[in-house]
Amino acid sequence: MIRTFNPALYRRPRSVPVLVLVDMQQEYEVAGRPLALSDIAPALHNCRLALSHARESGIQVAYVRWIGAPLFQAGNRFSRWIEGFEPHGCDMIFDRDRPSCYASPAFADAMERGCPPLVIAGFAGEAACLATAIDGFHRGQEVTFLSDASASHGLDGIAAGDIHRTVSAVMRAFGDVIDTQSWISASAAFRPAPAISSQTHAND
Repeated sequence: MIRTFNPALYRRPRSVPVLVLVDMQQEYEVAGRPLALSDIAPALHNCRLALSHARESGIQVAYVRWIGAPLFQAGNRFSRWIEGFEPHGCDMIFDRDRPSCYASPAFADAMERGCPPLVIAGFAGEAACLATAIDGFHRGQEVTFLSDASASHGLDGIAAGDIHRTVSAVMRAFGDVIDTQSWISASAAFRPAPAISSQTHAND
């Protein structure tokens, strides 16, 4: 695929966000698994929209996954990427064994060094996404949470949907909380402009 040069990415490089896809792993998708999310389909759809926009716009994508925790042993099929979310060669990949993405020293170093705005999507909202947003806030990074590109587990008899709405509300203390389509529209400036046709007619 030929990528169109996008000069908008070079004008203010610190303003260009990084899309952080958290734990796009089969453990959360496969029914019957301990961490399976029953209503994951809408969130996955919005994750795909966000990923497609990032790829089309030249926005960097960072994949962060659990490796080493009991349910996420290397080689376990449920630790593998959800179909359609396999990283490309230009993507960043980070492993960690605690909820916050900053538990990966490599992730922390990369994000703190460039200090880009972080756009967080993925699983699970009440754990990894929330912990990452709080850590990012305390490191002085701008954080945006795509609330409809994430899902949470139910806790202590509280329904998963109620937990996720509460998590999204709490996130507002640490960053912006918006839906995926709003983020795509707001970051349209990073999308390459369509090429202008230079066709010449015979009677010109």
